[in-house]
Amino acid sequence: MDIKVDGLKMEVMRKALDQARRGRLHILDAMYNCIPASREDVKPHAPRMVKLFIDKEFIGAVIGPGGKVIQEIQRETGTTITLEEINNRGEVSIFSVNKEGVDKAVSWIKGIVAVPQIGDTYDAVVKSIMPFGAFVEFLPGKQGLVHISEVSWKRLETLDGLVKEGDAMKVKLIGTDPKSGKFKLSRKALIPKPDQQSPTENES
Repeated sequence: MDIKVDGLKMEVMRKALDQARRGRLHILDAMYNCIPASREDVKPHAPRMVKLFIDKEFIGAVIGPGGKVIQEIQRETGTTITLEEINNRGEVSIFSVNKEGVDKAVSWIKGIVAVPQIGDTYDAVVKSIMPFGAFVEFLPGKQGLVHISEVSWKRLETLDGLVKEGDAMKVKLIGTDPKSGKFKLSRKALIPKPDQQSPTENES
């Protein structure tokens, strides 16, 4: 279109524009025949960025003392994370060259800012064993107690040989301690109660 020729007829311009339009539509039709819709996601190893918005009160928890938490997330997931307070909320940007790292970082941060709800179930990891029960981490940075009476429907005197540090278990949040505010969890609540008529029957 950027030409300096004097006397170019309007009919020539119309013909050129019509040819260009038909050529463009032909190319688009060929593209749609190849890929009828855009891909839901880019390839796993394509660089990507995900943005999360969190409540202002959780900014400190994601950063951690001296940046310890956010540095750990970056180190373990191979991502680069920036966090800014904008319009009274936290804006988290996660950059990575692979999908797996981004997904792991997103899950980690969502776990930190999640508000545990009584009745919800979680995949927990045993962190320490005490005579009265097991302390488990059921969300990133959030731990609770599975009392020995909440491990099994059977009466247990000890957890020796049954549960050890590093074990994974599914737990249910059944309440919080009214004095300390600590989370009370149960494994037993997710196990079918043994038949009262068959007290010797093993738990499934």
